Amino acid sequence: MTAVPLPRAKTQSPRLTRATIFARAIRLDVEIGIYGHEYGRVQPLVIDVEIEMAATGGSFEHIADTVNYEAVVAHARRIAAEGHLKLAETVAERLVHACLDDPLARKVRVRIEKPEALAPHAEAAGVELVLER
Repeated sequence: MTAVPLPRAKTQSPRLTRATIFARAIRLDVEIGIYGHEYGRVQPLVIDVEIEMAATGGSFEHIADTVNYEAVVAHARRIAAEGHLKLAETVAERLVHACLDDPLARKVRVRIEKPEALAPHAEAAGVELVLER
Protein backbone atom coordinates (compact mmCIF):
# COMPACT_ATOMS: atom_id res chain seq x y z
CA MET A 1 0.00 0.00 0.00
CA THR A 2 1.35 3.38 -1.01
CA ALA A 3 1.10 6.32 1.38
CA VAL A 4 -0.93 9.20 0.05
CA PRO A 5 0.29 12.62 1.18
CA LEU A 6 -2.23 14.64 3.11
CA PRO A 7 -3.25 17.94 1.56
CA ARG A 8 -1.50 20.90 3.16
CA ALA A 9 -3.11 24.18 3.92
CA LYS A 10 -1.77 27.04 1.86
CA THR A 11 0.59 29.16 3.89
CA GLN A 12 1.21 32.81 3.45
CA SER A 13 4.58 33.96 2.27
CA PRO A 14 6.83 35.12 5.08
CA ARG A 15 6.62 38.82 5.74
CA LEU A 16 8.96 41.14 7.50
CA THR A 17 7.43 42.25 10.77
CA ARG A 18 10.39 44.04 12.33
CA ALA A 19 13.83 45.26 11.40
CA THR A 20 16.33 46.71 13.84
CA ILE A 21 19.59 48.46 13.13
CA PHE A 22 22.15 49.11 15.82
CA ALA A 23 25.40 50.87 16.54
CA ARG A 24 27.15 49.30 19.50
CA ALA A 25 29.92 50.71 21.71
CA ILE A 26 30.22 54.12 20.08
CA ARG A 27 33.15 55.63 21.96
CA LEU A 28 33.28 59.37 22.45
CA ASP A 29 35.26 61.71 24.65
CA VAL A 30 32.78 64.22 26.04
CA GLU A 31 32.94 67.21 28.37
CA ILE A 32 30.40 65.93 30.87
CA GLY A 33 29.64 66.09 34.55
CA ILE A 34 28.09 68.14 37.34
CA TYR A 35 31.12 68.43 39.61
CA GLY A 36 33.72 71.18 39.48
CA HIS A 37 36.55 68.77 38.67
CA GLU A 38 34.58 67.55 35.61
CA TYR A 39 34.56 70.96 33.92
CA GLY A 40 37.26 71.65 31.34
CA ARG A 41 38.10 68.00 30.74
CA VAL A 42 36.68 65.16 28.71
CA GLN A 43 35.49 61.77 29.90
CA PRO A 44 34.77 58.68 27.84
CA LEU A 45 31.22 57.64 27.06
CA VAL A 46 30.22 54.32 25.55
CA ILE A 47 26.94 54.51 23.66
CA ASP A 48 24.69 51.76 22.29
CA VAL A 49 21.80 52.61 20.00
CA GLU A 50 19.08 50.33 18.64
CA ILE A 51 16.47 51.57 16.20
CA GLU A 52 13.45 49.47 15.39
CA MET A 53 12.06 50.37 11.99
CA ALA A 54 8.60 50.13 10.56
CA ALA A 55 8.08 47.11 8.35
CA THR A 56 8.40 48.50 4.83
CA GLY A 57 7.69 45.43 2.76
CA GLY A 58 11.04 43.79 3.27
CA SER A 59 13.24 45.18 0.53
CA PHE A 60 16.62 46.53 1.56
CA GLU A 61 18.32 47.32 -1.71
CA HIS A 62 19.08 51.00 -1.09
CA ILE A 63 20.20 53.10 1.87
CA ALA A 64 16.86 54.93 1.65
CA ASP A 65 15.18 51.63 2.62
CA THR A 66 16.74 51.67 6.08
CA VAL A 67 18.03 53.89 8.86
CA ASN A 68 21.63 54.82 8.17
CA TYR A 69 23.72 53.82 11.18
CA GLU A 70 26.45 56.21 10.08
CA ALA A 71 23.92 58.99 10.72
CA VAL A 72 23.44 57.62 14.25
CA VAL A 73 27.16 58.03 14.95
CA ALA A 74 27.10 61.51 13.38
CA HIS A 75 24.23 62.51 15.71
CA ALA A 76 26.19 61.28 18.74
CA ARG A 77 29.34 63.13 17.65
CA ARG A 78 27.38 66.35 17.05
CA ILE A 79 25.79 66.19 20.51
CA ALA A 80 29.20 65.54 22.11
CA ALA A 81 30.62 68.58 20.32
CA GLU A 82 27.94 70.95 21.66
CA GLY A 83 30.05 71.83 24.69
CA HIS A 84 29.89 70.84 28.33
CA LEU A 85 26.94 68.62 29.17
CA LYS A 86 25.97 67.99 32.76
CA LEU A 87 24.29 64.58 32.56
CA ALA A 88 24.48 61.38 30.55
CA GLU A 89 20.68 61.56 30.59
CA THR A 90 20.90 64.79 28.58
CA VAL A 91 23.07 63.11 25.94
CA ALA A 92 20.71 60.11 25.81
CA GLU A 93 17.63 62.30 25.49
CA ARG A 94 19.08 64.39 22.67
CA LEU A 95 20.30 61.30 20.84
CA VAL A 96 17.05 59.35 21.17
CA HIS A 97 15.12 62.32 19.74
CA ALA A 98 17.62 62.84 16.90
CA CYS A 99 17.32 59.18 15.91
CA LEU A 100 13.53 59.22 16.11
CA ASP A 101 13.51 62.14 13.65
CA ASP A 102 14.19 59.57 10.93
CA PRO A 103 10.76 58.75 9.45
CA LEU A 104 11.58 55.02 9.32
CA ALA A 105 12.39 54.86 13.05
CA ARG A 106 9.55 53.60 15.24
CA LYS A 107 11.33 52.80 18.50
CA VAL A 108 14.75 53.98 19.66
CA ARG A 109 16.79 52.69 22.57
CA VAL A 110 19.88 54.61 23.70
CA ARG A 111 22.15 53.30 26.44
CA ILE A 112 25.03 55.42 27.70
CA GLU A 113 27.76 54.25 30.01
CA LYS A 114 30.22 56.49 31.84
CA PRO A 115 33.09 54.08 32.58
CA GLU A 116 34.95 56.45 34.91
CA ALA A 117 31.95 57.69 36.90
CA LEU A 118 32.25 55.24 39.79
CA ALA A 119 35.78 53.95 39.27
CA PRO A 120 37.28 51.94 40.86
CA HIS A 121 34.10 50.75 42.62
CA ALA A 122 32.08 49.91 39.52
CA GLU A 123 32.79 49.23 35.86
CA ALA A 124 30.37 51.93 34.72
CA ALA A 125 27.32 54.00 35.54
CA GLY A 126 24.82 55.17 33.01
CA VAL A 127 21.34 55.52 31.67
CA GLU A 128 19.06 53.88 29.12
CA LEU A 129 16.15 55.64 27.42
CA VAL A 130 13.55 54.18 25.08
CA LEU A 131 11.32 56.38 22.95
CA GLU A 132 8.57 55.03 20.72
CA ARG A 133 6.08 56.61 18.34
